[in-house]
Amino acid sequence: MKPLKTPSRMALPALALAAAALLSASALQRNAPPQRLSEFGFFAGPPARQEPAAGTIRYRLNTPLFSDNAAKLRFLRLPAGATVSYNDSIVFDFPVGTALVKTFSFPHDARYPEKGRRLMETRVLIREEAGWKALPYVWDEAQSDAFLDVAGDTREVSYIDEEGRRRKHAYQIPNLNQCKGCHNLAERMTPIGPSARQLSGPLTPGSQQGSQLKAWADAGILTGLPAHDLLPPSVVWDDPSTGTLEQRARLWLDINCAHCHRSQGPAGTSGLFLGAGEKESLHLGIGKTPVASGRGSGNLQYDIQPGEPSASILLHRMASTDPGVMMPELGRTQPDPKAVALIREWIADMKTGR
Repeated sequence: MKPLKTPSRMALPALALAAAALLSASALQRNAPPQRLSEFGFFAGPPARQEPAAGTIRYRLNTPLFSDNAAKLRFLRLPAGATVSYNDSIVFDFPVGTALVKTFSFPHDARYPEKGRRLMETRVLIREEAGWKALPYVWDEAQSDAFLDVAGDTREVSYIDEEGRRRKHAYQIPNLNQCKGCHNLAERMTPIGPSARQLSGPLTPGSQQGSQLKAWADAGILTGLPAHDLLPPSVVWDDPSTGTLEQRARLWLDINCAHCHRSQGPAGTSGLFLGAGEKESLHLGIGKTPVASGRGSGNLQYDIQPGEPSASILLHRMASTDPGVMMPELGRTQPDPKAVALIREWIADMKTGR
């Protein structure tokens, strides 16, 4: 395990004045971001409890990004009196001064949540006048606070999974440039997750609370919400009761791959576009030959060969842990066996010539 590094003091521009509603007074007096996560005031009480303070809203995605089995807690903080406009296709356009906060952790024993967890990092995205800025905070060994650290790190994690197996592997904390590698739309940093199709379910999985979208609308922070029957379905990738095989597979690809594989993303030149709204089969990789057929193709001919998962480059790269082959190439060191099984089933179910 690498020793804990001294918090970075890299100079960054001042936060947008519109962010004043979400920063503590002491933080605003500095011409740099807070060095400690606790200085933002996102959380009530000790920050390790991750209990939202007044004005901080916890939210959940129906189908989240896979990050080596890390659990995630997500929070939103809007400037006082600000609202968000509904749209049904892309990530919501949040106002200047918004903060999106995501904490990554591993349970000590996933079978028994009461045994606690180890917090690894908290990523803060802040909307400034010039666009979004990423601020990565790494938790100390004492779990007392997280500190600004732009250099990234690799730490060893050990935990017991839901099946009672001891898991041990490296966990990569990205550096600031790697954050930009995924959160990139037309060379501008942008959020990935909070969209209508990801927020249409309840805050607690399986509950009858109703959609988070309605809760936001009722709280006066979301405008333009359509009637309930016009909302996107709350598809959860690993729950067959929430959607069809096609819907679940497509939403998994949307959140895990489409932030790069879209026309204005870092992988835009590949011609492989994996967003949930994509309708062109060739753009989805069905019967498509890769633009560059290097080692990553595994000597296979098509990105997706209908009915033949083992002949499909997409599945080959999902299952790999080779840094020169695996996809996604950032944010994971382990494959996701359940997701591999889902995409395998989806491809196998395709009819030739689709």
